[in-house]
Amino acid sequence: MNEQQQEWDLIIKPQNKWYAIDFLSIWRYKDLLFLLVRRDFVSVYKQTVLGPFWFLIQPIMTTITLTILGGITGISTDGMPRILFYLSGITLWTYFADCLNKTSNVFVANAGVFGKVFFPRLVMPLSIILSNLIKLAVQLALFLSVWLYFYFKTSIVSPHLSYIWLLPFLIFLMAGLGLGFGVLISSLTTKYRDFTFLIGFGVQLLMYASPIIYPISMVKQKLPEYVGLFLLNPIASIIETFKYIFLGTGYFSWGALAYSTGFMIVLLTIAIVIFNKVEKSFMDTV
Repeated sequence: MNEQQQEWDLIIKPQNKWYAIDFLSIWRYKDLLFLLVRRDFVSVYKQTVLGPFWFLIQPIMTTITLTILGGITGISTDGMPRILFYLSGITLWTYFADCLNKTSNVFVANAGVFGKVFFPRLVMPLSIILSNLIKLAVQLALFLSVWLYFYFKTSIVSPHLSYIWLLPFLIFLMAGLGLGFGVLISSLTTKYRDFTFLIGFGVQLLMYASPIIYPISMVKQKLPEYVGLFLLNPIASIIETFKYIFLGTGYFSWGALAYSTGFMIVLLTIAIVIFNKVEKSFMDTV
């Protein structure tokens, strides 16, 4: 058979466009994507005694710790029960932090696999985003259980449930921000390993810069001149909208949500550009 008559099942060629994402290839490897999601869910807790119950233990212990510290320091919770207030803050935050921490070193951690097997590299971080949705669902169920108790037993909670349709969008924003920051940092760590040491500190700093353990109303009261700077954090409006929907307190603004959406889109665009550039040669530097 001469060269002109040969038919190839798969042709691998370099991706030259700096902005391109091969969605078709990602869709073709959807079985691998779901296999990685299953692996991430099963392998982490396979040899633990409590297994998936760790999904609940982490937010419960964090909430108890914040409740004790909040009681000692007297930080305002907008009149909400401390347990409910802190749990509402860490539910979406934990999802974002997990996505960021796990995707920030995905290329370095899986360099051995990337060097031997061809598949769209974005499948790996996407599997982390999807597998963390399982953990988020469990923790969201925990929050709703506590919320229902205070909703029916007290008259403190006055939710705006007419905006509950925004919840999937808030989760989408958190997923996009976690993926964007994670892919960006992971691309940079292939050459600059300093980011590996800075990621833990950066996530903690971002948490304190977000309305997790304090309400934005406290910022307006004590530091009104810094409210605009505070809202530059795209996560702030997402957390505050979540609290506005379920607790009835918090800061809600369509403009702030539009800013968070725009920030996520720009962040993902920059991350993809850098990723496409690094992908061509990152195996030579890791």
